[in-house]
Amino acid sequence: MGMTLVLHIVAGGLGLASGFVALYAAKGAGLHRKSGMVFVYAMLTMAAAGTVIAAVRGVAPGMNVPAGLTTLYLVTTGLATVRRPSAAARWLDGAALLLALGVGLTCLAFGAQAVANGGTRNGMPAFPFFLFGLVCLLGSAGDVRMIRSGPRRGNARLARHLWRMCFALFIAALSFFIGQAKVIPEPLRIPGLLALPPLGVLGTMFYWLWRVRARPVRRAVAAVPAQEAA
Repeated sequence: MGMTLVLHIVAGGLGLASGFVALYAAKGAGLHRKSGMVFVYAMLTMAAAGTVIAAVRGVAPGMNVPAGLTTLYLVTTGLATVRRPSAAARWLDGAALLLALGVGLTCLAFGAQAVANGGTRNGMPAFPFFLFGLVCLLGSAGDVRMIRSGPRRGNARLARHLWRMCFALFIAALSFFIGQAKVIPEPLRIPGLLALPPLGVLGTMFYWLWRVRARPVRRAVAAVPAQEAA
């Protein structure tokens, strides 16, 4: 289990670094694609290792397991959105939908239990449960629309990819800068300062969603080969 923890930490650091590079690199450019793929593999490794640690060691499993599964779901479906459709993709879409529904409903139930228990469940506040629950249900609603009407195209495809990858990065940034603030040097351990990276991810995500919704797809972005996009 010690190696799993090391893998989780190393992958988490790599995921944060590559995620911020991909977030602010020119969309569709080589740096964006390469850093985006590093982000995908790092985040999948981090989330899988974190979920195993939480389940086996019992480290706040009621929160860390849903957080890990939510991250796995967002990154996997975010990547699949910009891949060429295949027969296996239909199975992936269905499995992802079921996972999102299961995690979402479970998190909402945990959140309701926290509220009924005075605001916490096993020491964890209600807000993160509701956050993960709503994100998973929002994602599953999009999955249902996609399964019924086919793969997303154009701006809708970019928006689906964008918000899922950005929210996965937000979870990682929130977990590190807020959840693991104790590992940050004390002079930098200022609540307002530590909140800037997660808030920066959200702000950038909403900016690009606005750009994607309000303007035509830029030729440079639209021309990215689907198998290379991250």
